[in-house]
Amino acid sequence: MIEIKNLDVVFGPQPERALPLLDAKQGREEIRKDTGLVVGVNNANLTINRGEICVLMGLSGSGKSSLLRCINGLNDTTRGSINIDHDGGIVDFANADVNIKREICMKRISMVFQKFALMPWLTVAQNVAMPLELQGIDKKEIKQRVDVQLDLVGLKKWAKLKPSELSGGMQQRVGLARALVTESDILLMDEPFSALDPLIRTQLQDELIQLQEKLQKTIVFVSHDLDEALKLGTNIAIMKDGVIVQQGKPEDILLNPENDYVRQFVAHTNPIHVLKAKSIMRPISDMEFTDRGYCLSKRHDYWLSKDQQQVYYRGDEFSPQLWQTGQDIVKLSAAPTCVASDTAMHDVMEIRYHTDHSVFIMKDLDEDLDDDETVHRDEKIQGVIGDKELYHTLLGKMMLND
Repeated sequence: MIEIKNLDVVFGPQPERALPLLDAKQGREEIRKDTGLVVGVNNANLTINRGEICVLMGLSGSGKSSLLRCINGLNDTTRGSINIDHDGGIVDFANADVNIKREICMKRISMVFQKFALMPWLTVAQNVAMPLELQGIDKKEIKQRVDVQLDLVGLKKWAKLKPSELSGGMQQRVGLARALVTESDILLMDEPFSALDPLIRTQLQDELIQLQEKLQKTIVFVSHDLDEALKLGTNIAIMKDGVIVQQGKPEDILLNPENDYVRQFVAHTNPIHVLKAKSIMRPISDMEFTDRGYCLSKRHDYWLSKDQQQVYYRGDEFSPQLWQTGQDIVKLSAAPTCVASDTAMHDVMEIRYHTDHSVFIMKDLDEDLDDDETVHRDEKIQGVIGDKELYHTLLGKMMLND
């Protein structure tokens, strides 16, 4: 775990001169005019849990890279702490002595850079081996570990080539293999895919997700692209002028932007790969309940029976089918479909398209029921998603009454 507390980073001579001004709530530009100092990070507080991908996100100059580089000592901290699990205890990396910092950086932290930072005169294998050679590791072990990492990133066949003989995407894979070869559990990634073309960038994002499922590193990832942040991040911290203005899970950021700055980012993102069914459904408790059952749409004569076993649509009767993640959507019949509450929005959209019916959201099997729900314990459906819910989610608007 990494715990950042009240962290300030100020660049320039005697940076502590800026601290009283920060305490007085002066802005970055005002402090620069008064002192000539540049505030990189202002009172950052952030907890990054073991095994998660935390994305630091913001426009250029927002402070995201300045904050990242404090975690491995590339930037000095002016005030505050960075607590890191180490040797069974907690070490304040920001205020530790130089020997402890060196030990943590060598054993616990690796970094992938935006510009690849490969040595052009070395082969792929030699570039990956560099950090192990600096640690004085035996040559036989180095070769074994390099082979493993090159195989992991799909570059074993190119081990003897020079960086100039590789594409940009392949060069970044070399940089990733070099970071992984140390077997450190903290991985810092400073806009590693931003210099690549969109197709290669998307491919490497997918590969990083697959690698993370295997390796479960603690990853701090810097990006200026909210779509990338939403795709990769377990947790996202959005920065502006050195300040973390909002942090939370991708769904929380997308559904509940806290200010206009975040709202502008969210307005231009595609939510279908982030949101889950439960976040966009219309709760069954909001539907009119009559002798016919739950009214899904009066205009379309669309009803769910009282016992939730049948759906009635314009005079036709259907028994809802069940779909689970991984099943072939194309094989579903033209009937209403029940899915789990954590089903991805893009799967819901595809099911709606192939079945030509609304999608029903099931209660989680282990979900605790409130006291007033015990009478309806047989009811398994908690909401529905139709065209209106999908359209309004994509448009970012509040749902209208039917």
